[in-house]
Amino acid sequence: MINDKSPYYKYTPANVLENENFKLYWNHSILMDRTIPFNRPDITFTNKKTKNNFLIDIAVPNTHNVAKTVADKQNKHQELANGICAMWKQKAAQVILIVISSTGVIPKSLSQSLTRLNLHPNTYIQLQKSVILGTCSIVRNFLNYK
Repeated sequence: MINDKSPYYKYTPANVLENENFKLYWNHSILMDRTIPFNRPDITFTNKKTKNNFLIDIAVPNTHNVAKTVADKQNKHQELANGICAMWKQKAAQVILIVISSTGVIPKSLSQSLTRLNLHPNTYIQLQKSVILGTCSIVRNFLNYK
């Protein structure tokens, strides 16, 4: 869906990408027939042919909050996943969490999430690198604050 090969740290995603087989929403609210409090996952990916949806949520908490963040986000988005199946007449809607602590600690569930997205099992290494560089950048900016 994207032919641009720019580095991930320079890439700015479009809100909606679509072709004949797939639809991808980035940071887009999902409107339902009834009010659902957590209706804005980071990424919503729909496979039109198989009628499968993936609600992908990304979080970078402190190390001591990793397990709590995984449990909270799973519970919050499960109601939305159930609503999408019913309203959009989809076969399945899965909540997939990408959680890495600000120091690079990963939960056991991350490898399962990467597998469900058909990503290489070692993708977590690039994710850790990105998170740690982002954390270092925040600390560097704070220390140089005048």
